[in-house]
Amino acid sequence: MNDKHPDTLAMLDVPTERAHRPRWPWLIWALGCLAAAAGLWWAFAPRAVNVELAAVTLGPFEQSIEEDGQLRVKQRFVVSAPVTGHLQRPVLKVGDPVQAQQTVAWLAPLASPMIDPRQQAVLRHRVGRDQASQEAASARVQQLQTALDQARLQTQRTAQLAQQNFMAQAALDQAQLSERAAEHALQAGLAERLAARFSLAESEAALRQTTPAPATPGLLAITSPVNGWVLQLHSSSAGPVTAGQALLTVGDLRDLEAVIDVLSADARHIPAGAPVRLSLNAQDAPRQGRVRLIEPIAFTKMSALGIEEQRVNVLVDLLPTAAAMAPGPGDGFRVDARIVTSRSEQALRVPTAALVRDGTQWRVWLFDQGRARARQVVLKDRNAEHAWIETGPLQAGDLVVLYPAPLREGQRIQRRSP
Repeated sequence: MNDKHPDTLAMLDVPTERAHRPRWPWLIWALGCLAAAAGLWWAFAPRAVNVELAAVTLGPFEQSIEEDGQLRVKQRFVVSAPVTGHLQRPVLKVGDPVQAQQTVAWLAPLASPMIDPRQQAVLRHRVGRDQASQEAASARVQQLQTALDQARLQTQRTAQLAQQNFMAQAALDQAQLSERAAEHALQAGLAERLAARFSLAESEAALRQTTPAPATPGLLAITSPVNGWVLQLHSSSAGPVTAGQALLTVGDLRDLEAVIDVLSADARHIPAGAPVRLSLNAQDAPRQGRVRLIEPIAFTKMSALGIEEQRVNVLVDLLPTAAAMAPGPGDGFRVDARIVTSRSEQALRVPTAALVRDGTQWRVWLFDQGRARARQVVLKDRNAEHAWIETGPLQAGDLVVLYPAPLREGQRIQRRSP
C-alpha cells in the first residue's frame, strides 16, 4: 500500500517534521535584541554625579569680627606748668615709675629781658629823675624838721607867758596845734623821701640785667597727681615754658583698654558686653576683654586698597588677671582682636560651602539614598566655616553636598572617592 501511494505518505510526513524543528535561534535573536537595547540605554542613560559630602552636625557655633587695634592707658594725666617760668632739665625718662605727689619737674623764675640802647637811655634818665626826687625829698624833710623845731620853741614861749598870765589860753592852744601840724608834715616828708628812695632803687634795678642763680631757693616743685609711669615727655630739655604748657604725661600701665576700629556696618551687630579675645602675638596666650562702649561718631579711614571706609571705635575693657597686676604690654601696642557677636554651644551647623543662594533665601542639596534633594533653610548666622540653621528640614547626621554644581531635583549623585 505504501508502494502504491508514495506521494501521499510524503505529504503526511511534512507537518510532523516542522513540528519537531528547534526554536532556540529565535530565542538567541530575542536575547541579542534585548542586550543591544540595554547597551544603548546604559550608553545614553545619565550617570551619577560625583560630589563631595559633609555631615550636618550639632555643636558650638561662634560668629565674630576680626580686626586689629591698639592698647592705650585708660586714664592719662597731663602734668602742665602752673605759671610761666624756666623749666629745669627733667631727670625722668619715658617708662620711669612715679609716685603720687612725687616731684617730677622744677620751675625757676624767668631771666630779665635784654635791654636795647634806647630803653637803656630811658632807664638812665629815669634813674637821674629819681635821684633828683630823692634829693628834693631830703631837702623837704630838712625844711619840715626846721619848721617843727620852730613850732616847738614857739609852744614853749607861749606856755611860759601863759603861766605868767601874759598870754591868753587861746594863744597857747594855737601854738600847740601848730606844733602838732609840723610833726605830721615832717612824717609826710619822711614818707615821701622813703618813696623817692624806693623809686630810685626800682629804676636802678630795671637798668641792671640779672639772671637767677641755678640753685636759687625760688624754684617751684611740680608733682605727679597719681601713681604710675611716665608715658611721654613733652619737653626733655631746659627752657622757658608758659602757664598751662604740657610738660609730661603720666598713666598707670596696669589699667589698659583696647581701641578697635571696625566698619560702621559691622558695629551695629556688636552687643554691649560682647566677649573679646586680644592677641599680641602667636606665642602669648590671648587676653580676655569685654566691649564697654561703641563710640557714636564714625570717621573716614583709607583701606589698604585705597578705598575710603567709615569706621567706628569700639572700646574694650581688659578683664583682670594675675599677670595683669604687673605692667606688661604698653601704651600704643598693636593687638589682634576677635569680637564675638553671637555664640551657641548646641547649634545645628552645616558647612558654609554647602549653601546655595535661592533668591532671597538659602537652600542645600541633601544626599537622600543616592538622589539629590533640595531643602530650603533659614539661617540664624554664619561664619567662614559653618552656617547656623535656625529652621529647615535637616537634622544632625544628614549628608549635604559641598560646592554643588548645577543639580536637578532627584538627580543621581554619589560620594566622590578620595
